[in-house]
Amino acid sequence: MVTLMKLTESDKRLIVVLLLVFILIFIIAGYIGLVISKVMHRQGRKMDDLVHDVVVTGVITEEKKLIKFGIKTINHRVPVIVGAGTNCTRTSIENSIEAAKLGADAVLVVTPYYNKCTQNGLYLHYKAVSEASPVPVIAYNVPPRTGVNILPETLKRMTDLKNVQGIKDACGKAEQIVEMAKACKGSQINYYSGDDEMIIEAMQAGGAGLFSVASNILPKETASIVKACMDNDYAKAQVIFEKYKALFAGLFYEVNPIPVKYAASRMGLCKNILRMPLTPMSDEKAHKLEALMKELNII
Repeated sequence: MVTLMKLTESDKRLIVVLLLVFILIFIIAGYIGLVISKVMHRQGRKMDDLVHDVVVTGVITEEKKLIKFGIKTINHRVPVIVGAGTNCTRTSIENSIEAAKLGADAVLVVTPYYNKCTQNGLYLHYKAVSEASPVPVIAYNVPPRTGVNILPETLKRMTDLKNVQGIKDACGKAEQIVEMAKACKGSQINYYSGDDEMIIEAMQAGGAGLFSVASNILPKETASIVKACMDNDYAKAQVIFEKYKALFAGLFYEVNPIPVKYAASRMGLCKNILRMPLTPMSDEKAHKLEALMKELNII
């Protein structure tokens, strides 16, 4: 699954062109689901089919146009997941309903950030959103960014929420990954890794796929790793992974999506323009990342 970096070009029309380019790249590369992620507010299909995804982020005045354009362009060739989560349960519900109206096949709902609710609060948040959402919900656990961590016992409890059909987990802890995947076993919740560097461990633990940052620049390669794992050919997956392991790490030399935006710009896919408070990659880290890309003949 691909977390597509922000297409923040100065020419708004160019954003639409770039989105079209990325949609075509990922469909050609074999991805069978796309995620269009957004924050709509001021602040269906079974998820078994959603193995790979693309995430496009936007802001209030752009996002609906991008979502409509993305859904129209995809035209049912692959499922579309729209990011709808905020730190407000009511707003997350409103976003999920609106996403469904726009044609989304599912919604991606991040844990409530900043508020730092309890584990019971997390359960009740997803209960409320999943019961109100017309389409399946994928929970998104990313503690380093939100300050909130869905624990395995809470995820196990969430398996009784039948409209929660997946979780994107970027907890970053190998031991928790195993327990999280175990909590999903035998339920309707599919476990997806949210970390390129942990994909093989996640798949061996029973994962269903990957939400990937590296796929912005290596769509076929990351898809090949996941496919090999799904074919139970972990030796092949490890060989591919080892080839790109250093680059996966390099894409986090600075906070995501700064490095991957720089990498994509060096490949001629977009301009290296970011919205504040994100800033261009430092020269030192940019040179290191560029060296990795040259070593792999990416540029």
